[in-house]
Amino acid sequence: MIDKKHIIDRFISYVTIDTESDPNSDTTPSTEKQWNLAHALVKELTAIGMTDVSIDQNAYIMATLPSNVDHDVPVIGFISHFDTSPDFTGANIKPQIIEKYDGKDIVLNAEKDIVLSPDLFDDLLQYTGQTLITTDGNTLLGADDKAGITEIVSAMEYLIQHPEIKHGEIRIGFTPDEEIGRGAHKFDVEKFGAEWAYTMDGSQIGELEYENFNAAAATVKIKGTIVHPGYAKGKMVNSMYIATEFINSLPLLETPEHTENYQGFFHLASIDGSVEETVLKYIVRDHDKDHFNARKEAMHQLTFDINTQYEREVVTIDIEDQYFNMKEKIEPVMHIVDIAAEAMLAVNIKPLIKPIRGGTDGSQLSYMGLPCPNIFAGGHNFHGRYEYVPVESMIKATEVICKIAELTALRK
Repeated sequence: MIDKKHIIDRFISYVTIDTESDPNSDTTPSTEKQWNLAHALVKELTAIGMTDVSIDQNAYIMATLPSNVDHDVPVIGFISHFDTSPDFTGANIKPQIIEKYDGKDIVLNAEKDIVLSPDLFDDLLQYTGQTLITTDGNTLLGADDKAGITEIVSAMEYLIQHPEIKHGEIRIGFTPDEEIGRGAHKFDVEKFGAEWAYTMDGSQIGELEYENFNAAAATVKIKGTIVHPGYAKGKMVNSMYIATEFINSLPLLETPEHTENYQGFFHLASIDGSVEETVLKYIVRDHDKDHFNARKEAMHQLTFDINTQYEREVVTIDIEDQYFNMKEKIEPVMHIVDIAAEAMLAVNIKPLIKPIRGGTDGSQLSYMGLPCPNIFAGGHNFHGRYEYVPVESMIKATEVICKIAELTALRK
C-alpha cells in the first residue's frame, strides 16, 4: 500500500523548490536554480537504494533499479521533467492541502478573492471526498511535472522495499527544460538503454496518450514605409495594417479557442508592431501530417499573395518544424500501450486513450529511437494559479508504474 503522507511530503518537498525554466537562455539547464532540485533528486535516489545514479553536465539524471528475476525482460524506463513553466511564476510556492474535498468552491486567496470553483473547473467534482493539493493563488503549483517525479521515485522506492513484486531492469530519467521544448534535446538515449519508456506527464487520472501534435513555429515579418503622417499620402505603408490583413486571411475559427480533440490550429502567440515593421509569431499544430503540411503551405501562399498584391516583398515568413506526432513511432510497438492499459485496469482505473493537444518529451524521444507513450500524472489546470492535483491520483499513478514493471516481467 502506497503511504499517502509520504507521497504528500515528497511532492511538497519538490514543488517548494523553484525550477522555472527560461526560453531566452542558451544554457542547459536554462536556469541555474534547476540544479537545486536536480542535486536533491540525485541524493534521494541514492538514499532509497537506486543504482547507477548519475547526473551529467546538463542536469540530466538517470538511475537504475536492477532486475530481480532470472529470465530476460526488456529494459523499460520512466521519465519526467523537473522544470516548471515560465508562463506563471513558480517562486515561493505555498501549497494548500484540502482534505476530503466537499465539491464546493475552494478559496485560494481570500485577500485577492481568488477562488478555485467547480463552476469554472468542473473536473473538480470527480474528486469529491479526496485530498487535493492547490496553490495559494499567487503561483503555479508545479504538478507539471513534479507529480510525475513524485510517482516515479515513490514507485521505485516501493519496488525496492517489496522484492516479492517481480520486475526486470528499470531505468528512470529526469530532465530539465521540457517546458521550453528542450527536455529531450540532450537526452542520451543510448546511455539510458531502455527498449521503451513512459513519460509520467499527463493530466487527469486514466490518461494514456500516444498521439500528439505535429508542430511548427512561424515568424512573419512585415515591412512598411514610415514618413511624416502629414505628408504620407501615396508614400506611407503601415506594416500593422498589412499584418491585420495577414491575420484575418487565415481561418478565424481554426484557432486554439475554437478547436478540440483532433482539430488543428493556427495560434497567433505575439505581435510586435510599428508602422515600419511588424513581427507576428505563430505556432502551427495538427495531428494529421498532411493537414499539418497544408497549414504551412497556406501560410507560404498567403505570403506570396500579399507580396503579389503590393508588387514587392513586404512580407517574409520563416517556418521551423518543432516536433512530430509520435503515433508513427508507437504504432509498430503498440504492445507497450497495451501493457500500460492493462496495468491501469489491474488497479481499477479506466484508461482514457486520447490525443495530446500539445507536445511531450515522449514525442522527441520516440523519434530519437526510444518509443515513449505518456501516462497521467494527475494534475489539472497546469501553468497557472488554479493548478491542483488530487493525492489519490498520484497514488494511483505510482501503482500503475509498479504494475507496468510487474506485467512486463510476466511477458516472457
